[in-house]
Amino acid sequence: MGLTKQYLRYAASAVFGVIGSQKANIAYVTLRGGEKGRYVAVAACEHVFIWDVRKAEKVLILQGNKQEVTYLYPSPDGVHIAVGYEDGAVRIFSLLSGESNVSFSGHKSAVTVIRYDALGARLVTGSRDTDVIVWDVINECGLYRLKGHKDAITQALFLKGKNLLVTSSKDTFVKWWDLDTQHCFKTMVGHRSEVWGMVLLNQESKLLTGSADSELRAWNIDYLEEGKEVGEPRIKKVKGLLDEDDEVEEGLDEGPEERILSCEKAGSILRESRDRVVSMTTDTRAKVLACHGTDAVLEVFTILPEEEVQRRMERKLKKAKKKAKSKGGEEDGIEPVVERKLEDEIQRLANIKASSKIRSVDCLLSPSGEMKVALLLQNNTVETYTLKTTETNPQGTKTARLTLSGHRTDVRTLAFSSDNIAMLSASAETVKVWNRSTLQVVRTMACEYALCSLFVPGDRQIIIGTKSGKIQIFDLASGSLLETTDAHDGAMWSICLSPDQRGIVTGGADKTVKFWEFELVKDQESGQNKRLTVKHTRTLQLDEDVLCVRYSPDQRLLAVSLLDCTVKIFYTDTLKFFLSLYGHKLPVLCLDISHDSTLIATGSADRNVKIWGLDFGDCHRSMFAHDDSVMFLQFVPKTHLFFTAGKDKKIKQWDADKFEHIQTLEGHHREVWCLAISPSGDYIVSSSHDKSLRLWERTREPIILEEEKEMEREAEFEESLAKGEEPVVPGETKGEAGPAGKKTVETVKAAERIMEALELYREESKKLEEHRIACETAGKQLPPPKTNPILVAFGNISPSRYVLDIIKKVKSSELEVSLLVLPFPYIPDLLSLFNHFIQEGWEVELVCRCLFFLLRVHFGQISSNQMLLPVIDSLRSNTISKVQEIRDVLGFNSAGLQFLQREIESKEDVMFFTDATDRFEEKKRKRKKKERAILTIS
Repeated sequence: MGLTKQYLRYAASAVFGVIGSQKANIAYVTLRGGEKGRYVAVAACEHVFIWDVRKAEKVLILQGNKQEVTYLYPSPDGVHIAVGYEDGAVRIFSLLSGESNVSFSGHKSAVTVIRYDALGARLVTGSRDTDVIVWDVINECGLYRLKGHKDAITQALFLKGKNLLVTSSKDTFVKWWDLDTQHCFKTMVGHRSEVWGMVLLNQESKLLTGSADSELRAWNIDYLEEGKEVGEPRIKKVKGLLDEDDEVEEGLDEGPEERILSCEKAGSILRESRDRVVSMTTDTRAKVLACHGTDAVLEVFTILPEEEVQRRMERKLKKAKKKAKSKGGEEDGIEPVVERKLEDEIQRLANIKASSKIRSVDCLLSPSGEMKVALLLQNNTVETYTLKTTETNPQGTKTARLTLSGHRTDVRTLAFSSDNIAMLSASAETVKVWNRSTLQVVRTMACEYALCSLFVPGDRQIIIGTKSGKIQIFDLASGSLLETTDAHDGAMWSICLSPDQRGIVTGGADKTVKFWEFELVKDQESGQNKRLTVKHTRTLQLDEDVLCVRYSPDQRLLAVSLLDCTVKIFYTDTLKFFLSLYGHKLPVLCLDISHDSTLIATGSADRNVKIWGLDFGDCHRSMFAHDDSVMFLQFVPKTHLFFTAGKDKKIKQWDADKFEHIQTLEGHHREVWCLAISPSGDYIVSSSHDKSLRLWERTREPIILEEEKEMEREAEFEESLAKGEEPVVPGETKGEAGPAGKKTVETVKAAERIMEALELYREESKKLEEHRIACETAGKQLPPPKTNPILVAFGNISPSRYVLDIIKKVKSSELEVSLLVLPFPYIPDLLSLFNHFIQEGWEVELVCRCLFFLLRVHFGQISSNQMLLPVIDSLRSNTISKVQEIRDVLGFNSAGLQFLQREIESKEDVMFFTDATDRFEEKKRKRKKKERAILTIS
């Protein structure tokens, strides 16, 4: 085997420049018992950033994998946060350690909503795949999948104290689910367009929905009285003796939904915004409601308590009586009637105008009545406001704004300083200079729409080329704009430093290439200090718009890319035409020349990269590089390796000598606009439409191309494996409920590991049986057979124990799907082993879970197999006795803990946990009831 060229791998180092991604929402979180309303969680591409809004600092990063974050929701206890991803996965992170121990995989596409129940023991997730899945957080497994909606789920809410779930979707329906029976018992069809948001108010007696119009629709929820039986029909209205004749008796309604609750429209509230609702949220006690559309205005409503509503109604009634009395209405014997409207219960509090369009909102309400609002805006900004809800006309006060750590618009140009330490990024409104090691912003300066940039030799000034055709020179020490020069009549698409470092060349949409020299002139303001300026020396007039210009490193040639899909090469000294490189079908958007001035690489909108010789202009190779336009191309200094960036979200490295693709850097979630390679070649920084900047670092790990190709093939095979048909559960009908898990690469691998363990168990059992027969035949004890090295590695455990260890290592959320993939020939051995495990008392709960699932799935084959009858009978008796033992132990422990609690309470005169607050609330309610009764009597 000949010597292979060694390449070094570039690895992702950091993600920065993004404050909050637009795909997900914003949520208030608490860290280590800190104050509420100080920390917010936002998505940052595949990661989750926790920001301290007071200090404007990033305090925690929850590391993701590859997929973009689409939803966040903190747990009720504030210790965990559930994160949903683009591929349908859900991970639960600890806010104390920042690590994820629990992950669920059940959805086929992006997670659109996550909610915890009141205890934090269950989690409901909705997705774009129209399914709703309920997960058991404690057992780390899926409970069931609820099917019924026809479009993406927009909201899902648990009802406290009742085992009910309400979901809304873009299919215009709101569905009510009974989680005991896992079926939809009511579908609300009162919306004409998508239901975008939904909240529960007034102790879950009112439902408020937001749709594609300016109305917020309210629905009264009337629960079945506790005294009635489930099967008893509900009487809606019966004609009485005093009713008028034309009143129709509605009689009995025996619809299934009326056995649990009835839901009737109570009216609607008009929003000031005319467009659709983007998101709606309430505080934890549902006392305030915040909602917004696609504009920059947040509308805040207050939900009045029942006592306040009653007082207002009484005042209205008094006014009506007074008015009737003054008009002489009392003589007719007509009692004035005041109708209770929705506006009496939900009142507009204030409007908060944000600095840009709002993407998401979260709010908190303190006991003092101060409301804290966190807004994630569309322009990569987080803003927080406070609102005094106790005031008559409260005004929103801005308390914090996170803007420094990112640009408002896409970064279109990047550059590295000559010492590899500073990085420059420029967008439509600002230019920022970053420290590469700390990733902190060193300078932020306002500029025009930047398209190209560079550091001036010495790294004390930077030059920006703008969309309006101007050259802007900034001083880094003072962070000020030194000079703005009109360079081109159209956009300045490209700028390049001359190799002798004495000037620059610029190319623009006005069909000209202009040459500039650096000069030091006296500063008009100070009069003494000299400042940098550029002096126009020469102009090269061309027939088409100039898209890119590059000097050859020996400064002999100048390459110019034109809108006519060609690249023209000129001599630098005389500006005489030398070569024309043609072959691209669409304009060349980027080009670069190698360090030895022998090769030129061009990247085009036709998705191809061509490598040319600069001696004769011959095309060495044309390579299909990206699945979309090639946006940027640059050689690694002092090598013939180059990087390309494309609109297909990828960055690729190529070898210009061997014409080989070396590696692909995946990470960006939108089009990659540009990249910059450090002068040492150790670092790459790239920018994308997802607002993020990514730093890539050259490692010492070598790349072997054959291995890379093999790994790519394996990844493709595994992906196709997981995309196969979902395994069918025998006896399961395609109804509203289904199993929560889905087939993934992990579940297939887990099933294979279980099969391998069972094969090993069979081999060892066969060896032992042969050894026993040999001993009997010989009439003496023979030496034992050699133990399998795998069992020796596991500490000389028995084959049955090894099988149990393998099953234990399968993730709880993937266990059922892994067992479902197992072929039936392995099941008899597994059932015999389960019997042995239960007899020994090993992992009884886990074994019972696996056993009941396998019995349900393979019931037909197991019940028809005579050989398995004794095993099943033995399992029946053993399982019942062992489970009863565990129940007795749990009952004894629970009783012991309760006894200890009572002892401590009686000794120290304190109450534990929530009992104290519950009793206090009960006493408070009784006292208020007593006071009202006394007032009524008096």
